[in-house]
Amino acid sequence: MALDNRHLNAQGGVRRREFLAHGAGLTFALSFAGGLSAAPSEAHAQPASDVLQTAWVTIRTDNTITIMSAAAELGQGSMTSLPLIFADELDADWSKVKIQVSPSDDKLYGNPRYVIMYTAGSSGVQTYFKPLRIKAAQVRRVLLDSVATRWRVPRGELTTEPNVVVHRASGRRISYGEIAQFARMPEVLPEVAEADLKTSKDFRYIGKDTMRIDVPSKVDGSAQFSIDVQLPGMLYGAVLRTPVHGAKPATVDDSGALRIRDVVKVVSLPDAVGIVAKTPEAAFAAKASLKVTWTKMPADSFDSDEAFERYARAARNFGPEGKNWQKTGDVAAALTAAAIVVEAEYRTDFNYHAQLEPLNSVASVNEAGDGAEIWAGTQAPTSSVAAAAQALGTTPDKIVLHRTLVGGAFGRRGAPDMEFVVDSVLLSRAAKSPVKVIWTREDDVHSGRFRPMTARYLRAGLDAQGNVVAWRHRISSESALAFLSTERFKARGEIPSFVFHGSEEPYDFPNRLVDHIRQIDGIRLSAMRGTGYPHSVFAAESFMDEIALSQKADPVEFRMRHLTKAPRMREVLKVAVEMADWKRKRPQGRGLGVCLREHGGTYIALAAEVSVDTSTGAVKVHDVWAAVDAGLVVQPDNAVAQVEGAITFTLGAALFERVTVKAGKVEQNNFYDYRLPRMSDLPNIEVKLLSTDNPPMGVGEVGANVPGAIANAFAAATGVRVRHMPLTQERVLDALRAKTGA
Repeated sequence: MALDNRHLNAQGGVRRREFLAHGAGLTFALSFAGGLSAAPSEAHAQPASDVLQTAWVTIRTDNTITIMSAAAELGQGSMTSLPLIFADELDADWSKVKIQVSPSDDKLYGNPRYVIMYTAGSSGVQTYFKPLRIKAAQVRRVLLDSVATRWRVPRGELTTEPNVVVHRASGRRISYGEIAQFARMPEVLPEVAEADLKTSKDFRYIGKDTMRIDVPSKVDGSAQFSIDVQLPGMLYGAVLRTPVHGAKPATVDDSGALRIRDVVKVVSLPDAVGIVAKTPEAAFAAKASLKVTWTKMPADSFDSDEAFERYARAARNFGPEGKNWQKTGDVAAALTAAAIVVEAEYRTDFNYHAQLEPLNSVASVNEAGDGAEIWAGTQAPTSSVAAAAQALGTTPDKIVLHRTLVGGAFGRRGAPDMEFVVDSVLLSRAAKSPVKVIWTREDDVHSGRFRPMTARYLRAGLDAQGNVVAWRHRISSESALAFLSTERFKARGEIPSFVFHGSEEPYDFPNRLVDHIRQIDGIRLSAMRGTGYPHSVFAAESFMDEIALSQKADPVEFRMRHLTKAPRMREVLKVAVEMADWKRKRPQGRGLGVCLREHGGTYIALAAEVSVDTSTGAVKVHDVWAAVDAGLVVQPDNAVAQVEGAITFTLGAALFERVTVKAGKVEQNNFYDYRLPRMSDLPNIEVKLLSTDNPPMGVGEVGANVPGAIANAFAAATGVRVRHMPLTQERVLDALRAKTGA
């Protein structure tokens, strides 16, 4: 098995002659279109426009097999897992497989969930799993049919081993490479039903640990990210963006910038000022010397601390009708009739993506200014190409995108406007040279797109036996979806789905209502790893603990009592508390907490053990235990790593990561004042996968639910509760002082 980086990836896709002109070999173009049958003549011609082509494979006469990787490799392992699924059903010899990054073409490689090429939402394995297997099985069937015809034996007497077709009755064997010398593609690929696919007991690779193909090059330093790209005659670009979204340069004094050695050009952009220079140092220095005034915007007066009060008032006011997300029964009537009513308010701050590789892109615009080659690490190739084409006033077929590895994304490299790609294109056109644009960390923080801050009010009604009969969860916030795509937001009935994520209650509440009151402040927002889950679960699972404790009930037993209709959820909770030894008495000053959620079809329960330094307010997470049911797990070791990664990613958001805004401007600058978890902050993490006979689901984000367990563990350790995430030292000390009356 190897990674083949020889081919550069063009937006134009792979045309018919390119499918068939790979020398001595057999090439298959594969598609699926909402069903499992082959598209007409898909082997020899481009399919109809409503067909989605997702993968293709080349079998060469040297017995090597090249499988395309359609999803972006963000560090989550998709470049291995998706080809591995295909190889298993094809019965390919993994040691002879080469993996090649696919071209950027929606019709061929679009994500089945999003239609376009877009890697997000832990969607890779779960959306591609069945289509890849169906198409691999079709290729395998063609190989069997070809051998059956040549040997004049019934196809039913043939079987396969890795890269070999076998006729056991005669002992004859022939490699896939040998078959490629004489095989011919049928006009229509043979139909393969789901029932014809391998059963799980026959999997060779799926469900077993396999080394990720991107890891060796990342270890030895040979892996190429877009920030590594070097082109002949390349210049460097830096961009000073508006500090408040929507503002434009009103006046620009670039005299200081132009005096700096190696500065080539100052470029006026629609909402920014760009610098082109011979070195990155000169570009950054020139950017810092620009004197720019900006047009006034309503968000100039935004203050996040003051906004919290406004958001909270809206959340507490149940009068105005909100946008509903989860609605069952009659909550108002059930609350009126309830024997006990419990209520609480929660708040969560803005969070920043903090991806390791700064935003960057390399562009080389042609002399006419109507076409470009781009090198970028992106979650959204389609959006990257479209944004570049729009910026140049041209068409997407004039844009060639070379996809590189991505040094962290978490949603930051998936925005439709792809501003960092557009920066490189516009500066290259202005300079008439290739330009690499690099955002500094300060650029990325100041112009970040954040997980929205929220205020939430929760109210629960209990019957005389202490069972929850009514659940009300109102969220007050801006909408990230509305900021990212007005069209998608309107098409979804102006439902702010990202913010709602994680508020879906898994419990047996007969009456429930989760709704949203929208705030509009003009702050840059985005989806982020876990979308709304960390914030929603922090509030909802903290509140569930508060209800249980109000009834003097054990939090785990209270949850189990309300999970009679959720067997998979009960099981992960049972396993997680066993891992944590829930009943064991903890040392003085330590607390244990739990939380659980269904996260996009994956079930997770987490337990956390924490202690608190009462003199400083610092919260220390010692251990996190996670039980995960993601159905069939394709790569177990990688799945564990993804859960661990999401827990680590969200630990900071639970304890100290926060963005604050004053006068419309982000106050934080870099990692010295936007604190990330250090090695010394990390807990011992144990993950147990409950591989079940269910379709595979995503695991890249489920660990992001951990704030609920941490908050409950903190309350167990201290006897007080901080209802504002993150649990900063200042907030902890305030809560402890309030408890003692100090």
